[in-house]
Amino acid sequence: MNSSNLLEKYIKNFLQISILLLSVFLVVSMSIDIFRGIDTYAQNNYLKIQYWICLWFLFSFFIEIFLSENRWKYFKTHFIFLIISIPYQNIIYLYHIQLPSEAMYLIRFIPLLRGGYALAIVVGWFTNNKISSLFITYLSMLMATVYFSSLAFYAIEYTINPQINGYGDAIWWAFMNVTTVGSNIVAISITGKVLTVLLAAIGMMMFPIFTIYLTNLITTKAKELGRE
Repeated sequence: MNSSNLLEKYIKNFLQISILLLSVFLVVSMSIDIFRGIDTYAQNNYLKIQYWICLWFLFSFFIEIFLSENRWKYFKTHFIFLIISIPYQNIIYLYHIQLPSEAMYLIRFIPLLRGGYALAIVVGWFTNNKISSLFITYLSMLMATVYFSSLAFYAIEYTINPQINGYGDAIWWAFMNVTTVGSNIVAISITGKVLTVLLAAIGMMMFPIFTIYLTNLITTKAKELGRE
């Protein structure tokens, strides 16, 4: 490996680690604020921190495009990461854009999506096997989706839904819907109803991947035993 390739590897590793740490920070800080009932949108310090984190995510995105051998392929496969790295809250605050209250609630959770997506990608990097890496990435994204949906559901429904007495009810609602079993907790808000449908749809898309992974794993093991 020549010096230029080694430098590129170090740069990519540094960017990946920084994305992981900043993603964890976003998820933890946002979760704490939601549980404490703090409106992060009204905090100037939070908006400033999120702004600089978004800039770093965008910077790392374009640096990795520049270092990529196939830039167009990288752009297509990481386009979602670019979209959720845009500091929407800062743009809305700067230009005094008026949006419906429920739309503002959803925009508040974009940092969580950004953090969850980055965490899922980074988790996949630690697996050498491509199939296992894909499976772990999808599983991480599924767990992140359940967690973030439960947070959004809790933040929106807690004050208006008598069935939500705590976060435990929200996480139960999320798990029951993503498994397509259905929950006895019924959403009242429009956002809650939309999340209910989306979770069921995501569950139907994600769980077949688990079946495919197990089938491939069993087939691979059977071939290895056959060779012995």
